[in-house]
Amino acid sequence: MRTLDETDREILRLLLEDARRPYSDIAGRVDLSAPAVSDRVDRLEEAGVIEGFTVRVDTDALAGGVQALLSLAVAPGDADAVYDSLAGRDRVEHAVVTADADVLALVRVPDRDVRGFVDRTVGLDRVEGVSVRLVDRHEWSPGVGETDLAVDCVECDNTVTAEGESARVDGTLYHFCCASCRRNFEERYARLEEGA
Repeated sequence: MRTLDETDREILRLLLEDARRPYSDIAGRVDLSAPAVSDRVDRLEEAGVIEGFTVRVDTDALAGGVQALLSLAVAPGDADAVYDSLAGRDRVEHAVVTADADVLALVRVPDRDVRGFVDRTVGLDRVEGVSVRLVDRHEWSPGVGETDLAVDCVECDNTVTAEGESARVDGTLYHFCCASCRRNFEERYARLEEGA
């Protein structure tokens, strides 16, 4: 595995704009062949940079109700459970747990019944306070940015560069900064398997 270059970043930007964009279209924009783009996308998936492809749905076209931003004050020990109750549910577009253990959610509330919605999805007994703000408009625009998208070595946590190596061990692809880290990892893995 190598550090991601500007071509990888541009491929990511184009896929963020339209995950169904044909590789031939991307190829023309990054001056590669379609098979080369496909190989790069495969490597980005194997490295965990791309976790999957998704569909963005216009909830205004599908669901009635009012769009609201909910802020739920919960006991710190309940934040993960409340988040899990919201995340991935119908009518919940985004869910977030803050560092101070509040849970935020962008939701489409049916029949303006916020209290009923919170009770059905989370349970009012787990919520210490609710703040509701009606949403006028919002846009979700993930970006690639200029952050370092390099992969870390699974053996020593150093950044994997162009001199790094990759190996598939028991069906899982791992990335290493050098041959020594790869060898150490594979030897330790073999010892663990023998002892199991």
